[in-house]
Amino acid sequence: MKATRLALAAGLAFASIGAHAQSSVTLFGVLDEGINFTNNSGGSRAWQTASVDLATSRWGLKGSEDLGGGLHAIFDLESGVELDNGSAYYDGRLFGYQSFVGLQSDSMGTLTFGRQFDTVSDTIGLMTANGNWAGYLFAHPLDNDNTDASFHASNSVKYTTRDYGGFSATALYGFSNQAGGFAQNRVYGIGAKYSYKTLSLGAVYEDLSASGTTSQGAVASDDYGFVAANQKIYGAAGSYGIGPAVLSVAYTHVALQQPTSSIYVGNLGLNDAGLRFDNIEFNAKYNITPSLFVGGMYTYTIAHLKEDGSSSSVHWNQLGLMGQYSLSARTALYAQVVYQKANGGAEGSVLADAYIPGSAGVSSNSHQVVARVGITHSF
Repeated sequence: MKATRLALAAGLAFASIGAHAQSSVTLFGVLDEGINFTNNSGGSRAWQTASVDLATSRWGLKGSEDLGGGLHAIFDLESGVELDNGSAYYDGRLFGYQSFVGLQSDSMGTLTFGRQFDTVSDTIGLMTANGNWAGYLFAHPLDNDNTDASFHASNSVKYTTRDYGGFSATALYGFSNQAGGFAQNRVYGIGAKYSYKTLSLGAVYEDLSASGTTSQGAVASDDYGFVAANQKIYGAAGSYGIGPAVLSVAYTHVALQQPTSSIYVGNLGLNDAGLRFDNIEFNAKYNITPSLFVGGMYTYTIAHLKEDGSSSSVHWNQLGLMGQYSLSARTALYAQVVYQKANGGAEGSVLADAYIPGSAGVSSNSHQVVARVGITHSF
């Protein structure tokens, strides 16, 4: 009996070693914390701590198992954390940042299922300042195009091709998960990227139906960008590296039908309106040394509003500057400042006043400044 147990234990040990050699699980995370100053929030100044501005503070587990023949099983679970008070980010979701499982083929690409980033974030978002090196405060007004990933796609299926000579494509469908309401709060999108040496190009189209109107849909009622009957996002972007500098430009067009609220400012004060945003961003990042970089962003946004038979427009000019110094490969200190000015109509709507996502609140006038100093650490 004892010999049998020893043989069984040895067999299990060898099986464990074999499994370990073909699979891996990694614990990892990113922590971001800093102090923000907002010059005008409802007419008052504000000093605040914030832990999701440069990067979303989170911890996670990801893994891969070799299934043979160039096929791998993969998973990713990432939990957002607000370091200020230790609470879970994304309205208390345990794995609100990402939670998916799928298959990855060396020859066919990757197919994943779960809560995931949308096609905008995966393509052109990577060439904006806020979606790459600068973070939350550099987002376009109300993050109207989701380049900062204000919403994720729950209940989603995503397919991404492998790289073909620098070209790759991705497609996503997020289910409504509602009986009798297949199109109620669903999302679908398609995007493409091309890279050659230091040149990167991207394009995307995304369609959201009744986002934020149900609690279990693709874009849930506590996890939306806009609550609207429909939202369509079109975008294109490009970046080019010249020595230690990277120059990027991004354009997006967003069409909203009957938007009622924004997750950032609440009720928009609109009545059965049509709202269209056009954003053009120019950004540049310059690596002074391997440990020090500076970056800048300028965004111009115009919104066309049709409401009660009349038309108006709002214009935003936004400028952001940042510097970051790496103390090590995992720890860095940084400083940021963002200025926004709003001009135009939309009287009676919150759109008439300046608001920088991540600030303490909507300004009492057309101007707002947010400054931040912070530290980020990865493990």
